[in-house]
Amino acid sequence: MKLSERLTAIADMVTPGNVMADIGTDHGFLPIELVRNEKYNRAIAIDVVNGPLERAMEHIEENNLSDKIECRLSDGFEKLDVDEADTVVVTGMGGDLISNILDKKPRIAKELVLSPHTHAEIVRHKLSEQGYKITDERMIIDAGKYYVIIKAVRSNEVQKMSAVEEFFGIVLLKNKDVVLKSYVNKEIEKFREIPQRNDYMELLNKASETLNN
Repeated sequence: MKLSERLTAIADMVTPGNVMADIGTDHGFLPIELVRNEKYNRAIAIDVVNGPLERAMEHIEENNLSDKIECRLSDGFEKLDVDEADTVVVTGMGGDLISNILDKKPRIAKELVLSPHTHAEIVRHKLSEQGYKITDERMIIDAGKYYVIIKAVRSNEVQKMSAVEEFFGIVLLKNKDVVLKSYVNKEIEKFREIPQRNDYMELLNKASETLNN
C-alpha cells in the first residue's frame, strides 16, 4: 500500500501518540499507515458513508489490524468523544464543512491535523475562535492540485491572524513557502482582470509582497 503525496504529508504532520481518529477515512489508508508504523497504538476510522467504511474495513483486515483500528459510521464527531483521541485528522472535504464539524464538539482533541480542499481561511478562523494555535502548515502539489495541511494544538492563548494570514497561512507566509508562492502567482494571473475580485487581489498582492521580501 502506497500513500498519495497528500496522505504522506498528513501522516508526517501528526505527532506520535496513543489513539488517533481519522474523520472521512475513505479507504482507511491513513490509520493503517500510522498504526502499522507504530506512530499510534490504536486508531478510529470514521466515515459518514457505508461504502467507503466497508472498503476501509477490508483494507484493515488485509493488514491484520482489526484489533487495533476500529471503524465507526458517524457524521463527523457525532460518535467520537472529546479527548477520546490524542490527534484528530479531518480531510477530504471543504473548509466550510470542516468548520461545521469542529462546531459540533469544540476542542475535541489536543491536536488537530486538517486538510481542507477549499476555504482554508474559514478553517483557520474557526481554529482561532476555538482556542487552537496553528503550529505547522504545509502546502503540496499532488496530481496537479494544490493542497494545504494545517496542524493546530489546544492553547490558552488566542492566536490572532490578519486577513492575509487566514487566507494563505500564518506559518506558510512566515516560512516563505515556495509552493505557496507558486500558488499565489497563479492566482494573481487568474484574477488580475476580474474587477469583482478586487478584495481577493488585494490579499494576493499582500501575500506576494510578504513571500518575496
